[in-house]
Amino acid sequence: MRKYPQNSPQAAARIVALTLVADGDVGQSELALLDELAVHQRLGLEREALHAVIDRFCEDLLSSKQLAWADACPVDEYTLANLMGEVDDLALRRKVLDLCVKLAVVDDHVAEGESMVLSAAMAHWGLHDQMLTAAMYPILPVP
Repeated sequence: MRKYPQNSPQAAARIVALTLVADGDVGQSELALLDELAVHQRLGLEREALHAVIDRFCEDLLSSKQLAWADACPVDEYTLANLMGEVDDLALRRKVLDLCVKLAVVDDHVAEGESMVLSAAMAHWGLHDQMLTAAMYPILPVP
């Protein structure tokens, strides 16, 4: 798995990418929400750069042989901890978690893999209250 600089837009985008692929299916509703929320702008990337991070993340998963679709998170605990550890800025953590919650609930179903990613973010980042707020008020704009 490639490394990104601490708190970089790419490190944040990779966690969003993990949420997208965590249920084994990147749906049209999720892709549409990426654009609707302007996730790339919120993370400080061009649209093409966000999609490049997503593509590279999928390539990394395939090359590491971690990709196993069983409705569960496609990375192991160690890798998940490393990915979460690349984001330690509190404001960025909150932004990423809010975006991930919105992407997970867009299809009116939070799959096991998505739940695992969101739970890991809460645990690693200590944002339990943020997750509940984002889930209860998913229509609020991300700051």
